[in-house]
Amino acid sequence: MRARIFQPPKTAMQSGWAKTKDWALEFVPTHGRTADPLMGWTGGGDTQTQVKLSFDTREEAIAYAERAGLQYEVELPHARRIKPKAYADNFKYGRTENWTH
Repeated sequence: MRARIFQPPKTAMQSGWAKTKDWALEFVPTHGRTADPLMGWTGGGDTQTQVKLSFDTREEAIAYAERAGLQYEVELPHARRIKPKAYADNFKYGRTENWTH
């Protein structure tokens, strides 16, 4: 069974970075998902895809995967680029963009 170890990104519904410092272990689905012919719902028989384990560090997640005998791959997080902004820049003299409302 294969697993994926990663740091979850922040959701679009939150403005802060809570719960993004932890590391998660998810199982990679072994079977494709199928549509139910009667209701049209998408589902599958693989219940391991519902399991998501969280760890404080990447090393803990790797140690768990090795203890459990799982094949795993680690996805390193992308570096965050912060573009400095200031509210006063909207009103500065020599502004290059047009003012729009």
